[in-house]
Amino acid sequence: MKILLIEDEPKVSAFIKKGLEEQMYEVEQVYDGFYGAKLATENEYALVILDVILPRMNGVEVCKLIRQHSLTVPILMLTALGSTDDKILGLDSGADDYLVKPFEFQELLARIRALTRRSQESVGTEVLKMADLELDVQKKTVHRKGVPISLTAREFSLLHYLLRNKERVVSRVDIIEQVWETSFDTGSNVIDVYINFLRKKIDKDFSPKLIHTLVGMGYVLKEMEEK
Repeated sequence: MKILLIEDEPKVSAFIKKGLEEQMYEVEQVYDGFYGAKLATENEYALVILDVILPRMNGVEVCKLIRQHSLTVPILMLTALGSTDDKILGLDSGADDYLVKPFEFQELLARIRALTRRSQESVGTEVLKMADLELDVQKKTVHRKGVPISLTAREFSLLHYLLRNKERVVSRVDIIEQVWETSFDTGSNVIDVYINFLRKKIDKDFSPKLIHTLVGMGYVLKEMEEK
C-alpha cells in the first residue's frame, strides 16, 4: 500500500516515514506543496498525508488541486493548526480527516486504517489478487488457480482484510478490530483458529504458500515459500 507523505518538517517526516515502513507501508516523501501536488495528481496512492503549512503551495491549496482533478484518494491533513475554523477549512477543501500535532503514532495508524478501509469498501466491483488467488468483493467469490474455494462469511472477511493489507504484517489486535469489530477475550485463540481454517482452504493444496505467521508479530499474506 503506497502512501504519499507531504511534510516539510524533516524530523516529523522522518518519524512518520520510519513508523509506516515498519508497518509495511510504502512511503513516498516530499517536502513542499508544489511537488507534492504534482505527484498526487500524476500517480496513484492509497492515501495522502498532507501538512497544511508548506513551502511553495500550502496544504489547503494542494488539497483543492487534488480534488479539482477528480481524484478520490483519501487525504489526511496533519498540522499544528488545531482550531475549529482550521479544521473546517481543511475539511471543506476536500480532506477526509484531520489530525492535530502533536499526536500519538497509534492514532495516526488508526486514522490511516479507517480511511483506507472506507476507500476500499467504496469500490463495490473490486477484485483483489495475490499470486493466483483472487477474491471478488461484489460476487463474494474466491478462486485459486481458477479453482473455486468455499468460505464462510467470517473466513471471507478475514481473507478480504489480509488481501487489502497484502505484504504488510497485521497483528491479532488489528484483525480483531477490523474483522470482528467487536470486543472479546484477546487471549483467546479465535484468530489462530480462523487463520488455520483459511490455510487449509487457501494454501494446503496449492503452491506457493501465501499465509505466513511471524512469531510475536502477527500474520502476513505474501508470495514466498516457507522454509
